[in-house]
Amino acid sequence: MTLCSAIGLLTSGLTSCAVGPSYTRAMLAVPEKFKEAPAGWKVAQPADQFERGAWWQVFNDPQLNTLADRIDISNQTVAVYAATYQQARALAAQARAAFLPKVGIAADAKRLRTPSRKANGLSAVDTAYSLSLDASWEPDLWGTLQRTKRAEQAQVQSAAAEFANARLSAQATLVQNYFQLRTLDAIQKLLDNTVLAYRQALKLTQNRYAQGVAARADVLQAQTALQAAQAAAFNNGIARAQYEHAIAVLVGEPASTFSLVISPLQMAAPPRIPLTLPSALLERRPDIASAERRAAAANEKIGISMAAFFPSLTLSAAGGSRSSVFSQWFNVPARVWSLGPQLAATLFDGGARQAQTVAARAAFEQDTAHYRQAVLSAFQEVEDALAALRILAQEAALQQQAVQSAQQALDIVLNQYKAGTTMYLSVISAQATAFAAEQKMVSINGQRMVSAAGLIKALGGGWDLSQMAGQSQ
Repeated sequence: MTLCSAIGLLTSGLTSCAVGPSYTRAMLAVPEKFKEAPAGWKVAQPADQFERGAWWQVFNDPQLNTLADRIDISNQTVAVYAATYQQARALAAQARAAFLPKVGIAADAKRLRTPSRKANGLSAVDTAYSLSLDASWEPDLWGTLQRTKRAEQAQVQSAAAEFANARLSAQATLVQNYFQLRTLDAIQKLLDNTVLAYRQALKLTQNRYAQGVAARADVLQAQTALQAAQAAAFNNGIARAQYEHAIAVLVGEPASTFSLVISPLQMAAPPRIPLTLPSALLERRPDIASAERRAAAANEKIGISMAAFFPSLTLSAAGGSRSSVFSQWFNVPARVWSLGPQLAATLFDGGARQAQTVAARAAFEQDTAHYRQAVLSAFQEVEDALAALRILAQEAALQQQAVQSAQQALDIVLNQYKAGTTMYLSVISAQATAFAAEQKMVSINGQRMVSAAGLIKALGGGWDLSQMAGQSQ
């Protein structure tokens, strides 16, 4: 049996001898249903799901759709994760290339000055020409290359999921900021109406004071209420400007050149969002998928560190020609070649490899804990959003009644003041109560929209596990 045959049998017998633990996904306790699921809501069917990807379209707002479409194009945070994803793909390609032999070629021409052995003692100057072609290949005896490939592939999948999660987070933040801004527009409209009502009340008190049926204090109180409402109307613009600037950053535009026209949020219930089973959340959340893939990559790195304890085998071959005469460079006597295996092992490293293995196991435990924490956080976010929607729906019904009662009380007090049967202080109190009730109603309406966007984000938006597998290939 020749040396090459022996090496071939050796490598074919040991190529699949991978060392290290096999990966098993961490076991998790998944509830059968969501505790805060509203009554009457059913588990989503495939036909019930909101638009894949463009989930914000369920709110039926054309301007919101236009803004959200710009996230993928202009958002710089998303661009960072897109570049990270491309980097992970390149590293995976590099890991796959390690399975193939390395081939190199070199050519050189040198002038050499060597001591002469001639009687006159003069040195000799020669020219040396050489051309070589070499190849080397390291068989994957202990599964190092295979585990490196799987680790990098898991990193690609993790990066793809992180990319999707960055998009989803930016989209959800945009939608929530958009509804916060529209809520402030609605509050601004309410404040403007309040200023108008207070101005009419001031005119009424001034007329009654001129007729001698109202005190000077009534005029001052009405004037104070008007000025306070005007100040509140101006102050509302600060928060609106901040939300507008935040939206500008999300769509990748300087705040100085970005503006949104005032468009008050209309009173409406948020869209009904079909729920999935809690177990499906593990496949619909990109952050969960990313955490699980990182744990899988960390497990492969344990095997890579353990393989360092075993010897490595390198098969190499080289051939070429060397001559001191250029015309004889390719003649048979000038040809040289070499062929042979090399077996190398580290005998002593002061415990470095053992420490690397311990560190790799600890890194796997960390990533596994991150995965479990991501799952727990996901269930918390869904339950928080469901609880918010349930409670806000109940609060909205009661607050609407409060608005109606406050408006009726204000009408009665105004009529009593006009008839001279009550003091103007009662009017101011009724006006403040009515304004507070309406402002609270507007805020609840905005919170319901924000919570609906939060629920969609918590459910994974329009993403699922199959998209990660498709992007990573």
